[in-house]
Amino acid sequence: MIYDIAKLLSENTYPGRGIVLGRTKDDKKAVVAYFIMGRSQNSRNRVFEATEDGIRTRAFDESKMEDPSLIIYHPVRVFDGTTVVTNGDQTDTISEGLAAGLSFADALRTREFEPDGPNWTPRVSGVVTPDGGYKLSILKSMDGDPACCCRYFYEYQKPIAGMGHFIHTYKGDGSPIPSFEGEPERVAIEAESAREFAELLWDNLNGDNKVSLYVRFIDLATGQADSVIINKNV
Repeated sequence: MIYDIAKLLSENTYPGRGIVLGRTKDDKKAVVAYFIMGRSQNSRNRVFEATEDGIRTRAFDESKMEDPSLIIYHPVRVFDGTTVVTNGDQTDTISEGLAAGLSFADALRTREFEPDGPNWTPRVSGVVTPDGGYKLSILKSMDGDPACCCRYFYEYQKPIAGMGHFIHTYKGDGSPIPSFEGEPERVAIEAESAREFAELLWDNLNGDNKVSLYVRFIDLATGQADSVIINKNV
């Protein structure tokens, strides 16, 4: 089943942090999207900022920053033509692993879910290679039991035009917040530009909880990329 991502987002008040990887319908561009949401003041007090090799999060108001440990990181980094996108500092783990000759999976086997019990927030990660192939992963607790880390990996060697895969940290809101379950959701990608896709996602994320969004369209023939950042705090 291929889902309408606008509907998935609009019907879920709190998917948490999410990654979409895929291919445009003309089969010419790889698609990368990443968003963050927040319920606490500390989580909502953030913006995305462009860096030389991707983006980073930073505090919008430094005076209101409480604990930066799980909210300040580089969500996106490009290493040797490969785009790495994650919901935490495992972006660096993957990038450094690739530089050392490790695979995506081997790098992530050194990590586990976030130490934020009782939620034990999953770590979601993805990579897009220069040919447009992509991989996704989620590291999560076993039904909320921190004694067991479950590591799942998904590889899409030849993506289908007009389709993407969507993975996010939570099934929805709750206390504790329930972790994402199942395979990454197949979603249609109809947008023809990074701006169009960014606006579609942003408009359908919950207005109270959305914080920041990043979209990157990569031309597979030239490697040129068009990126869009939208921040609620401006």
